[in-house]
Amino acid sequence: MRVLVTGHHGYIGSVMVPILQSAGHEVVGLDTFYYEGCDFGRDALAIPEIRKDIRDVAVEDLTGLDGVIHLAALSNDPLGELDPQLTADINYLASVHLAKLAKAAGVARYLYSSSCSLYGAAGDEVLTEEASQNPVTPYGESKIHTEEGVRKLADDKFSPVFMRNATAYGASPRLRADILLNNLVGWAFTTGKVKILSDGTPWRPIVHIRDISAAFLAVLTAPREVIHNESFNVGALGENYQVRDVADIVKDVVPNCEIEYAGKGGPDPRNYRVDFTKITQALPDFKPQWNARRGAEELYEAYKAEGLTLDRFEGRKYVRLKQIRHLLSGNRLDGALRWKS
Repeated sequence: MRVLVTGHHGYIGSVMVPILQSAGHEVVGLDTFYYEGCDFGRDALAIPEIRKDIRDVAVEDLTGLDGVIHLAALSNDPLGELDPQLTADINYLASVHLAKLAKAAGVARYLYSSSCSLYGAAGDEVLTEEASQNPVTPYGESKIHTEEGVRKLADDKFSPVFMRNATAYGASPRLRADILLNNLVGWAFTTGKVKILSDGTPWRPIVHIRDISAAFLAVLTAPREVIHNESFNVGALGENYQVRDVADIVKDVVPNCEIEYAGKGGPDPRNYRVDFTKITQALPDFKPQWNARRGAEELYEAYKAEGLTLDRFEGRKYVRLKQIRHLLSGNRLDGALRWKS
């Protein structure tokens, strides 16, 4: 298949693209390159790419494609709260517009990178795709609105699929230090402290970016009747953890570190457990390979190989909000997060 991956230069995209290529697919990338130069290790990515803001995509960019994998977004809760209207414009309105363009261009499959964060404050119940949604951030809200908007476009020639990823982790050429497991291993490696900024009780489902990539690959070629207009929680059975349990795993993996409760001690309102039965039953080709311990070991070895320091770990290259603020303060982006010429 000939596939466009938006956000191909980002945290997940730079890992997913080589996996798609290895499966024989022809991949084109589209990215605005906010994180150009924010590299971690080697990047083997070499594909045709379109340097364009997702808000400016035209139907001509999508002609001749069999599928679109839409990863591009303001990519986490703190960045989403920088300006809630920008989160709506980029994560919601532009995503629905992209789907409309893809449909007009004759693209058969539109794989949308949604998020389990749309479940929000859910408590201890294990949630299927049919569960109620209770987002607590603009990022989570944008995922709900996009699913609602794109779902209406489905017909006998256009099949959208909604991939509700658990909290991602894993080493990537575009590393993020602002997500749970990556963050805890980074603190442990650079400071000797596994820093928990809540009381450690909230639940999180977590998933390796290679397993996310494998799920998208499976959906890309699955029978249409299996995936048409469906939502899938993306993750592995058994991979729901309380934050304190993740911290214990990190403490076991990273030598000479200890757990430190560094926050105010209150619970994080983002609290949800997720059921992954549907995706494992519907897509037998999707076989998750990773768990939290293996991921912590991978991250520890990657940080060690790179000689990661505290300054680099806390710096702008690996924290999305800091990089965007750097571009704004340097007058490279305008207030709408568009590049200045």
